[in-house]
Amino acid sequence: QVQLVESGGGLVQPGGSLRLSCVASGIAFRLYAMGWYRQAPGKQRELVAEIGRLGTTTYAGSVKGRFTISRDNAKNTVYLQMNSLITEDTAVYYCKASSSSLNTYWGQGTQVTVSS
Repeated sequence: QVQLVESGGGLVQPGGSLRLSCVASGIAFRLYAMGWYRQAPGKQRELVAEIGRLGTTTYAGSVKGRFTISRDNAKNTVYLQMNSLITEDTAVYYCKASSSSLNTYWGQGTQVTVSS
């Protein structure tokens, strides 16, 4: 059974930081590209950042320079370090695993709220 479990969300003031984690089980983690997506109320789910099997990273323009995605294959974990948070970053953040054979799995999401 495949599971992606996110953690690390919460309430933070503008300018603050959070680190999200996503632990995967039931997949050969090193063979999967991992991504973080987010969905704000009334909006479509959007890509935040991706990291490929070999560590290549991609970021949405709105988070470039503020967020950093990384992975630890020994721990089957992908991270999203979020700095200089702004109110527009408020959303449910989802972890996604994608393989070259088009298998895709999603986590249940973790809420991030940026508010003073």
